[in-house]
Amino acid sequence: MLLGLSALSFIVIFGIFILAWRRDRSRKVRLRLFLIGGGLVFPLVLLTIATVYGVALGERITGARTSPSLTVEARAERWHWQFTRQTGRGSVTRPNVLHIPAGRTVEVIVTSSDVIHSFWVPRLAGKIDAIPGMRNRILLRADIPGRYNGVCAEFCGTGHTAMNFSVVAHDADGWAAHDKDVLP
Repeated sequence: MLLGLSALSFIVIFGIFILAWRRDRSRKVRLRLFLIGGGLVFPLVLLTIATVYGVALGERITGARTSPSLTVEARAERWHWQFTRQTGRGSVTRPNVLHIPAGRTVEVIVTSSDVIHSFWVPRLAGKIDAIPGMRNRILLRADIPGRYNGVCAEFCGTGHTAMNFSVVAHDADGWAAHDKDVLP
């Protein structure tokens, strides 16, 4: 969509340039119409369409209106991850492995206790920074059960290259068994 709007803008501006270059000098040009139409109305319409499209696309990508079925906190520390989720009997924390149910949207609240890190699971979502003192949100959804690799995508010091983690997506039976095993 944005590429199409850019192409339209290019064609119109280049067309005006060609007309201005080739125009008959004896013909009077209505400068006011040219300035208002080409300098105000056309860009305003184009930018309005691009803004509305960008906001709608951004809400869809970030899941602003999505209600997650599970919330997990991912806390980065030199040079590992701690994943904590609340259960009916209290909280459960696991290092370097995030367990999620397959086919359901999971909200991950990402933070850091020391320096800036970056949470990234390439096959499930984009990346988001883990910044000390801030809580950033990202949504994960694994439609197929399995193990997905995640990394810290922000250089964070000498142990950065080993700061990997896994996301394990369980089917319904596996998720129920996992819940039973982790609860006290």
